[in-house]
Amino acid sequence: MANMSVQLVAVERRLWSGEATAVVAQTTEGEIGILPGHEPLLGELVEGGVVRITTSDKETVTAAVHGGFLSVTADGVSVLAESAELAHEIDVAQAREDAKSADEQARARALSRLRAAGHSA
Repeated sequence: MANMSVQLVAVERRLWSGEATAVVAQTTEGEIGILPGHEPLLGELVEGGVVRITTSDKETVTAAVHGGFLSVTADGVSVLAESAELAHEIDVAQAREDAKSADEQARARALSRLRAAGHSA
């Protein structure tokens, strides 16, 4: 199966980069799946979304992503997030507590962290 180069980058650090067979992200236009050879595009990521990358080793990298852009070019895919957390880094107890927040943005971020970590509120 064909591969593509993928980078998952937040303002503060690079979270993951490597070869992948697929990327699924939530954009303001809806959920989008990217496979090798996809037409170039630029999409705005939703606040409180989840990105899933299927690596060439058939592993899944999942991250809670908060704002930013998804860029697809002939060279590969770049997920450029304002902030992001890999699923295994998420403090589920803290995310559940944050999900109780009255602040809409904090609640959306907490719920995406829980989805990325495979939990519910």
